Amino acid sequence: MHRAAQHEQPFDGSDPHIRRAAPRPVRSRHHRRLIVCVAAAVPVLFLGAACSSGSDDASKGSTAATSPSPSASTSAGGGASANSGAGAITQTAYDTLPSSCSTLSKKTLETLVPKGVKSGKAGSADEAGSRVSCSWSSLANNGVKGSQFRWLNVSLLRFENSDTRGSGEQLAKDFYAKQVQEAQSVDEAKNVKTAAVADTGDQATVVRYDLKKKEGAFKQQTVVARVENVVVTVDYNGAGLAGDKTPNADDLAKLAEKAAEEVITAVSTANGSGDGKTGSGTGSGTSSSPTPTKSASKSPSKSPTKSASTSASPTPTPTKSTSKG
Repeated sequence: MHRAAQHEQPFDGSDPHIRRAAPRPVRSRHHRRLIVCVAAAVPVLFLGAACSSGSDDASKGSTAATSPSPSASTSAGGGASANSGAGAITQTAYDTLPSSCSTLSKKTLETLVPKGVKSGKAGSADEAGSRVSCSWSSLANNGVKGSQFRWLNVSLLRFENSDTRGSGEQLAKDFYAKQVQEAQSVDEAKNVKTAAVADTGDQATVVRYDLKKKEGAFKQQTVVARVENVVVTVDYNGAGLAGDKTPNADDLAKLAEKAAEEVITAVSTANGSGDGKTGSGTGSGTSSSPTPTKSASKSPSKSPTKSASTSASPTPTPTKSTSKG
């Protein structure tokens, strides 16, 4: 019995166990070239997209780097504002101070301290150009009638800009207010009166009070004045000793105010400015300002009782200046 050859049986595709590979399509040369071109173009498209994306990202990064973040912009804005403010006050309104003992003319001293014109003594804590002071004392002996005592002190304090404390002008304003307050709160002072002084710097105040001591009744006048970044304090007191009459407080106040105006003018002159009645500067530099506490503590405006009692002591300390005058 012979088996029929398999090749003699035609394949009709009905047998599920037999899978025939799909016939490979015949491609023309033109079709193959087109596929190659498309395949080559795909990486180019991806490359172009990648470049475009990278370029956009780089552009965004560049923009982000160029334009600061909001917080940086805010801080930068604050810095710019601060720098512009600092630029506006780089030049000091007043860069120096006159010699303290030469701030008043001889004529003025003859009126204020008639027997002590040459008794001027500079302060021990002076710092040229920043903190200076000078004091004079006068004792006019009227024989059996008694004697007239006068004491005068002039102090000047110049402030500069401080990176931490503020502008020199503002520091001067603060110190000015402090000096006025201290003059108003002297221990044992009676009949305290305060009044503004016109045409003297940018600000000026006179504080007047009576002070009773064993040597006599003292009339104290303290004039505090500010011009730009400089504060001037004039302390002037008088008393009738050994039975002499008490000086007129109004007269003493007028003399003290005139002295303050003259000192302000001396400050302006030392800096090549005008008469100093009103300031015209813009502030000061960036170095730290002098600490006023030592100068203030030595100033009679803070404790005029000490200065008065020392100068008006019954032992003839004032007579030494009288012999010089």
